[in-house]
Amino acid sequence: MSERGRSPKVRKSESPEIVKKSEVGSPKSEVEDNNSAPPAGGPHSEIENKSEIVNRKSEIENMEVHHHPEVEKKGFKEYLLEGLMIFIAVMMGFFAESLREHISENSRAKEYAATLYSDLKADTVSLDKYLRRINFGAANVDTLMQLLSANDPKDIPSGKLYWYGLFGAIPLNFAPHDATLLEMKSSGSLRFFTNRAISRMVAEYDQRLQLFKSMEQNELGIYTEVRKTKALLFNFKYNDAANTVVQRIYIKYNRASIDSFIKTNPPLLSTDKVAFNQFVELVRSRFLKNQATYADSLNHHAIVLLTALKKEYDLEDE
Repeated sequence: MSERGRSPKVRKSESPEIVKKSEVGSPKSEVEDNNSAPPAGGPHSEIENKSEIVNRKSEIENMEVHHHPEVEKKGFKEYLLEGLMIFIAVMMGFFAESLREHISENSRAKEYAATLYSDLKADTVSLDKYLRRINFGAANVDTLMQLLSANDPKDIPSGKLYWYGLFGAIPLNFAPHDATLLEMKSSGSLRFFTNRAISRMVAEYDQRLQLFKSMEQNELGIYTEVRKTKALLFNFKYNDAANTVVQRIYIKYNRASIDSFIKTNPPLLSTDKVAFNQFVELVRSRFLKNQATYADSLNHHAIVLLTALKKEYDLEDE
């Protein structure tokens, strides 16, 4: 047979072990081994993986689901009762606040009433003195005018002219104690006096007080002119002596001291009839009697208001 038809012979030098290693080590054989090899772990491992996946899904579902607590449904009566309780609580708070404000305002009203009462008492004392002096002065001015209307100045004893002429130029000044009244007016605190009668009396007293102040302010200019004219007729030295007697009789009336001064007949600077006529006309312009009437009315209102405040707020005299 020819060499082509013969089966190839294996060389004796090539051992079977070498052939097997070469076959095992080829890439093809490795792929085949990988594809044909069963998965690691076998059937039990696959079952465990599936159960783990199921457990994870259940855990996720448990985490995502939130169970809200069941709310008990309330009836209409329960809602109505709760609303009523809230309303009562709010109203009680409102009433408590109103009561607190009412007590506070009553306390403030009594404080203002007490200080106003004290001021009014001081005013009545001052007005009493004012009225005594202005009435006494007006009576002496009347006597002066009677003397000059019936006689020539040079025929009248100079002591009488000094004495009766002194009251034509008396200063008229009433300083009211109105600090509390002014504060209450500026701050709106008059509203604390809930008694309407008292509020009205306070307003009336204030109105009369302002009118009285206005009259005194207007009279101030006339008073200045009276003093200028008087300085042309009377010597200031003897005027001062007469004024000393006046201050004493204001404290304690003594007719003997008056007569004693009149009898001294101090000298006049002038007996000119025209100058005395001008002096008397200026004195008449002061309207002393009208001011006495207004002062008396103011004093009366102060006394009425004092009585009302004392009764309303149970005030005691100091």
